[in-house]
Amino acid sequence: MEEGAADLRQRKKQNCTETDKMAPDERNKENPNLGRSPKYVLFQRFAKLFFGCVAAVTSGMMYAVYLSTYHERKFWFSSRQELEREITFQGDSAIYYSFYKELLKAPSFERGVYELTHNNKTVSLRTINAVQQMTLYPELIASVLYQASGSEEVIEPVYFYIGIVFGLQGIYMAALFVTSWVMSGTWLAGMLTVAWFIINRTDTTRIDYSIPLRENWALPYFACQVAALTGYLKNNINSSAERFCYLLVSASTYTFMMMWEYSHYLLFVQAVSLLLLDSFALVQTDKVHEVYKIYLFSLFLGYLLQFENPALLVSPLLSLVAALMLSKCLQMNMKKGTFISRMLKIMYFYLVFTISVTMNFLLKTFVPHKENEHVLKFLEVKFGLNTTKNFTVNWLLCQESLQTPSQDFFLRLTQSSLLPFYILVLIICLSSVTQVILRRISGEPLKEKITLDDGRIGERPEIAYHVIHTMLMGSLAMMLEGIKYLWTPYMCMLAAFGVCSPELWMTLFKWLRLRAVHPVLLALILSMAVPSIIGFSLWKEYFPRIMTELSELQEFYDSDTVELMMWVKRQAPVAAVFAGSPQLMGMIKLCTGWMVTSLPLYNDVDLLQRNENIYQIYSKRSAEDIYKILTSYKATYLIIEDSICNEAGPVKGCRVKDLLDIANGHVHIMLEAQFKHLCRRKLFEMA
Repeated sequence: MEEGAADLRQRKKQNCTETDKMAPDERNKENPNLGRSPKYVLFQRFAKLFFGCVAAVTSGMMYAVYLSTYHERKFWFSSRQELEREITFQGDSAIYYSFYKELLKAPSFERGVYELTHNNKTVSLRTINAVQQMTLYPELIASVLYQASGSEEVIEPVYFYIGIVFGLQGIYMAALFVTSWVMSGTWLAGMLTVAWFIINRTDTTRIDYSIPLRENWALPYFACQVAALTGYLKNNINSSAERFCYLLVSASTYTFMMMWEYSHYLLFVQAVSLLLLDSFALVQTDKVHEVYKIYLFSLFLGYLLQFENPALLVSPLLSLVAALMLSKCLQMNMKKGTFISRMLKIMYFYLVFTISVTMNFLLKTFVPHKENEHVLKFLEVKFGLNTTKNFTVNWLLCQESLQTPSQDFFLRLTQSSLLPFYILVLIICLSSVTQVILRRISGEPLKEKITLDDGRIGERPEIAYHVIHTMLMGSLAMMLEGIKYLWTPYMCMLAAFGVCSPELWMTLFKWLRLRAVHPVLLALILSMAVPSIIGFSLWKEYFPRIMTELSELQEFYDSDTVELMMWVKRQAPVAAVFAGSPQLMGMIKLCTGWMVTSLPLYNDVDLLQRNENIYQIYSKRSAEDIYKILTSYKATYLIIEDSICNEAGPVKGCRVKDLLDIANGHVHIMLEAQFKHLCRRKLFEMA
């Protein structure tokens, strides 16, 4: 026995010696940089960072130039007169640009801001704070930059304005590039993101149709916030980079909130994603709570600088974040994998939900604000919980952006190969994240450092965050088509990251238990070959189309509207008040400066009621009723539009005339002869 034990100890010593001799070689194979000098490694990292940044900036600049060139070709902008240029700003875009013009015409910036905050020259019989109600901070910034930079003698105001917007779109593109680069580790993913974004431009942005929209000013900052948050959530980030990402998240979150009145809803979805990420112990809790503090700070500062905007106080974001901070004290022992911790986690979800709902109810009860009841009614009818005859709700239901996505949307994404690769990447990442969650529930700790051989892409917190976030955004986009402009850009980013990431392919090979070929080598090859093949096929099919699009001169000229605006400027008295459809009233305000009875804005109850009342001119109500409505708003001119009178409508029952008859309880048989007679003239003067 003693001889056998001695022999066993001798063999163990020999095995240990062999292992010690082989360990350096194995470590060198796992990380080739260990055998190289620190200067070489530093130079390699610097070169990779430098060329990646150059590629990101170049992509953003080229996209901005592309938008500018396409806009010129579409509208012949440089050869148009000022009035003809302004007509290209339609609907609510016309209102935003009109206030930018007023700021430049004011004797001083301070006087211009005062006139906007005490505006009584836009909507009849009403004084409004246009800066707060219409979120005119982009126009304030643009006017300050235009005057402070001395650009009056260099560039026209309209070119300066749209140039800023196109520049922001370039930043948007660069931020998406950086996000996919940070996630995949290669800037090849950024190039593929840019390609998919431009090819699917119909579904990724509305910059083609309406430049001054708030989302075109705000979403670039949100993209920067997401890029910074992606870096901030990484585990292996150094302290300097983490601090930089934190500051960038703070600045971009606040700026995003100031640029768009609906920004807090999008941040609410992001906060829910972080809540789920933290609840399943997929990220460091301290980092998540630091982001919650950024939300609170941005809401507080935004509330003060937006003239004590009550919408921020009653927002679901504030209620959720406050509930999360209050429930933080109950997170003790929640992530130790015990039965008690699981029960506490369920109670934690219940507590957060209860506090959030209660706090939101109390805030709406005690904070004076104009509740948008039409939004709640819209959601009830949208989900089949109720029916209504209300004109505003039914009109909103008929808007294309608030309907479910069409089959053409999915067909376009499939033809560009975006949707198939997005689904593939999402399935792999979601499965890996689910495996990690199950391990955490069973009490298994996460690995501090994940290597390529591990094949566990779901353990990276930034990947788990994007999986949860894109699923929430996708669920909303399946109900409301307008959300696709928020979701599709991140589809491009996530799909590009996945096909360019060796970790994703390695995760798949681990599940398939691939043995014929070395999985690490194959993953590295596929992460280069697949995006190269995709990029080549996209270039071959879509690059000629884009070049043709930029070379063709398109025609956009609305002679009837130009003639109408010229008549108003020449013939109408200064005290005239015009009534008509909200979209046309926005153009009247921009092109002539005359007062109107309504505006194409849908976040104000009074303006929505005005819109419904003015639309009654197309209903079956008597002439006496119409006259009383118009004179109650001091209207002196009424504009009737053939497009509304003879409206066919892509959706059955969505004509304005039909919706008005339903709301008024009239018979559904339309008197076409009456409308044809009414629509013979374009302009009526009130007696």
